[in-house]
Amino acid sequence: MRPNGIIIAIDGPAGVGKSTVGKMVADRVGYSFISTGKMYRALAWKALELGLDLEDDGALVKLAGSLKWGFPKGKGPEAGVSLDGRALDLEITDERAGKASSGIARLAGVRLFMRDMQRQAGVPGGVVMEGRDIGTNVFPDAELKVYLDASPEARAERRVGQLRGQGLEADYAQILDFIIKRDAQDSGRKNNPLRKAEDAHYLDSTAMPRENVVAAIERLFREAVKP
Repeated sequence: MRPNGIIIAIDGPAGVGKSTVGKMVADRVGYSFISTGKMYRALAWKALELGLDLEDDGALVKLAGSLKWGFPKGKGPEAGVSLDGRALDLEITDERAGKASSGIARLAGVRLFMRDMQRQAGVPGGVVMEGRDIGTNVFPDAELKVYLDASPEARAERRVGQLRGQGLEADYAQILDFIIKRDAQDSGRKNNPLRKAEDAHYLDSTAMPRENVVAAIERLFREAVKP
């Protein structure tokens, strides 16, 4: 048993709601929450700021290793991300950082660096960690693995609603096209592709209210920690 509890690994495709669900689960069970996507976005943002070649794996790994990474605690269960003492928020939520992070996430050296950092952050347990390869690569020994899925159309509709709720323009067709391409990239990449771990619980949230998804994962958690 890990000193702080078990590891709950939530994997799944882009836009399926892993972060929102993960934070809600972590809050329910008293765990911390780590979004690995924020780590990739933070590195992508810094690389863009410096004008680095996003295809240069070596340069990106060198940059990642030169930075002082921090994961400050917020008011809720989620840990933030800071680079060299600068807390990142809106900088890493825009579409530019998102698209860049998708590209660098294909690179073997970057993924190895991130895997080691994610393991260091999560190994004591008591954590909900979401990403694309948490249950297959980062923590294949996680005590609870969930693969959260939804149709591309449902994910596109949710993203449109989210953006419009923020007063932003949103084109459903463009977003759907991006999601389909992102799925193909994540599933087809050579290094740690997106896939369901053999021992992961599969949840299709296409027609499932968010509260029901959270409740289902909480039930699985209670079973996993039962003496």
